[in-house]
Amino acid sequence: MSVENRANPSYLTLAPYKPGKPVDELARELGISDIVKLASNENPRGPGERVRAAMQNAFGGLSRYPDGNGFRLKSVLAELHGVDMAQITLGNGSNDVLDLAARVALEPGFEAIASEHAFVVYRLATVGCNGRFVTVPAKAYGADLDGFLGAVTEKTRIVFLANPNNPTGNWVDRAALTAFLDALPSRIWVVLDEAYREFVTTATYPDGIDLMRRYPNLVVTRTFSKIHGLAGLRVGYSVSSAEFADLLNRARQPFNVNSLALAAAEVAATDQEFVATSREINDAGMQQILQGIAPLDLEYIPSLGNFLAIDMGRDAMAVYHALLQLGVIVRPIAEYGLPNHLRVSIGLEHENARFLSALQQVLGA
Repeated sequence: MSVENRANPSYLTLAPYKPGKPVDELARELGISDIVKLASNENPRGPGERVRAAMQNAFGGLSRYPDGNGFRLKSVLAELHGVDMAQITLGNGSNDVLDLAARVALEPGFEAIASEHAFVVYRLATVGCNGRFVTVPAKAYGADLDGFLGAVTEKTRIVFLANPNNPTGNWVDRAALTAFLDALPSRIWVVLDEAYREFVTTATYPDGIDLMRRYPNLVVTRTFSKIHGLAGLRVGYSVSSAEFADLLNRARQPFNVNSLALAAAEVAATDQEFVATSREINDAGMQQILQGIAPLDLEYIPSLGNFLAIDMGRDAMAVYHALLQLGVIVRPIAEYGLPNHLRVSIGLEHENARFLSALQQVLGA
């Protein structure tokens, strides 16, 4: 009997998640060491000094299990966002919380809705619960909220919406989001993925946690992997109604956030100087990339995140592989339905310059 006949058939329809190519892997393949990675939307600064010190102080407790309830981190987050601790669920990255939300909301035969070009984890989480994943065609690469409403059925249990969206970077403003939430049946959970929220300064951008006070079916996820520079520690969280958080915590694995991550995130959450500086560096880097690709006549999707999806005007894989040969790692996004685009993370000034120089060389500009 084959393995397939002894496994959950839902997983046979999925492909494994493909992360950005690791630096070590490219170094092994090409025998080079001078590599720039702009593939995974990480903060190129790394963690702040206060966070590094907190991790160092936590080393002595590594023989003990972490606080399974994350009391200190939840206390900090509750004060930061003006919510009760009972409304917070901690996760091994926000991916973990997205998966928990799907497991709590879905059962076989019920549906989740998300946009075309949306984060692949929404599909992985839904199908893993034997749920039906409904993809709504994008509108100008972004979420068509009217299309979402048209896709709702009696079987719809949950909607996933990233704001800004990964990998496209576009976004939904406050007026559009509130109109959608007003029209959506309140029985349906809306998971608002705000992984890149801290990069945004646009005045009409909606704050999901603020809206949650008006819409109790709203679940907001955030992460320390992006602007806080803690991608390697894997820590994120959600803010929701206390009732939904209770269900999430029933589904949550014990000790899902490790001790170093808890200690680091507790400090990172309050280090607003580090966040502000990282945002400034990102804004300057975005302008550097935009100015650099302007002479190349390449189209792109406007982004509020720390990345830019650039249309190569052809199958982007050939450009991607040519950039690898020059020691520059970016992210092909054909799996998101964008075979002509490369997603480029915003790096430090010299990293952005290295990418632009390599791209010009590859394109013969």
